[in-house]
Amino acid sequence: MANFDLTDLAVRMLCPSNKVKIDDSGLPSVLVYIPKFKNSDVLTGGNDSTHPAFIVNGKEIDGFWYGKYQCTSYNGIGYSLPFETPATYVTFEKAYSNCYNKGDGWHVSTNAEWAAIALWCKKNGFLPYGNNNYGKDTRESNYKAVPVSYESDGRRAKVATGSGPVSWSHDNTIEGVYDLNGNVWEWQAGIRFVWGELQILANNDACDPDNPLNETSTLWRAINASDGALVAPESTIDAASLSGSTLKLDFADSKWTYGTSIADASNVSRNCLFGDLACTSAVSDNAKILLRSLALLPDSDTATEDYEGDSFFLNNGVAERFVCRGGSWGSGAHAGVFSLHGSHSRAISSGGVGFRCAYVEI
Repeated sequence: MANFDLTDLAVRMLCPSNKVKIDDSGLPSVLVYIPKFKNSDVLTGGNDSTHPAFIVNGKEIDGFWYGKYQCTSYNGIGYSLPFETPATYVTFEKAYSNCYNKGDGWHVSTNAEWAAIALWCKKNGFLPYGNNNYGKDTRESNYKAVPVSYESDGRRAKVATGSGPVSWSHDNTIEGVYDLNGNVWEWQAGIRFVWGELQILANNDACDPDNPLNETSTLWRAINASDGALVAPESTIDAASLSGSTLKLDFADSKWTYGTSIADASNVSRNCLFGDLACTSAVSDNAKILLRSLALLPDSDTATEDYEGDSFFLNNGVAERFVCRGGSWGSGAHAGVFSLHGSHSRAISSGGVGFRCAYVEI
């Protein structure tokens, strides 16, 4: 039995839902299996449709394998490994190629996959802790992870992947996905905002590299507010549409609100609590279910959902903005599995932005 086979056996004996998978470079990544479920399994009032993360190119999959750790990068390839320094200063395209270079089925995390895990956490009554307060969580009093970088004033910044306690895993056990709350923001594929219009690829189609994610890809779809159907976008990279029939985000009454028009398209990043996101009367129940399934709207029309301070950052006054999720070491209570940052271009390279790999049998 090869060395990595023995490693996989050892990992699976301790963590049955985990796997050590070898990529085309001949090196391992540790993955966590996320089995298929329906919207109704994780959403109040959700329909019985299969959650979008488990549909690829129109076909249902039994589940997907998700990086247990934020990726480190060696020679242009990303690896999900424990006690490593998470890769940063990576553009979206670089994160994409780091995962694509691993071989067939490998890809950078998609928003649909991230959302599936976030919703599962919420439904099961546990939102994971993490490094969102300079080496610790805002809800914890002690440093509990291994620092790998520091602020100029000596405070801890990034920590080694998976070096925190089990409360930093998505299911509060050693089997879970680590560091979804804080440490570094994580690029997500298959979602963007164009002049404030939400655009996505259908279901989890973004995991397939044959489905392009470039600026002018014809696979980008907007969401019809009246029925939740995926339709041709009204906004393009070159031209904004501030009114129409598709879902757009406007900042009004100190919160982001989904509707079909934008009154304020100021070129500035603004944020509100995830739990305060709202919809106008133009947004149908079907459209809301789709938004909720993608962790883009609270699971209730009333202000009763507790997302523990997770925040939604966006700039609706620019042509294209890609999405990162999770937060960084300094995000405080604003970090978390429902936190979203939609103010970066796909070309930004930041010390606070990294990525995570995933794998699907296509």
